[in-house]
Amino acid sequence: MSVTQTVEIPADRRLIIDVPREVPVGQVIFTFTPAPAKAADDDGPDYEGECPICAAHRDPVTGEELFNAKTAAAIEEGRAMMRGEIPARWYDSLEEMLVDLDSDD
Repeated sequence: MSVTQTVEIPADRRLIIDVPREVPVGQVIFTFTPAPAKAADDDGPDYEGECPICAAHRDPVTGEELFNAKTAAAIEEGRAMMRGEIPARWYDSLEEMLVDLDSDD
């Protein structure tokens, strides 16, 4: 017998599980499997609701993001990388990354 149920893991990592009556009393083996990641075309968070950092940087009246233009552009660039629209940069060492950051491209 196999029972599958999708649950949200709370911040305190504690679950209370109601076991169906069809499950016999005795030893069981629980297997936890992370839910699959969202599709590549979804640039939102991998959990329900808004990112808490983004929510903290929103005007409470208008709902407008309060990031400056440079930060907003960096966020959009990261989202485009996650969607696969632009290639991400990978480095073999910290030194290689620092050289690239210092370059004028």
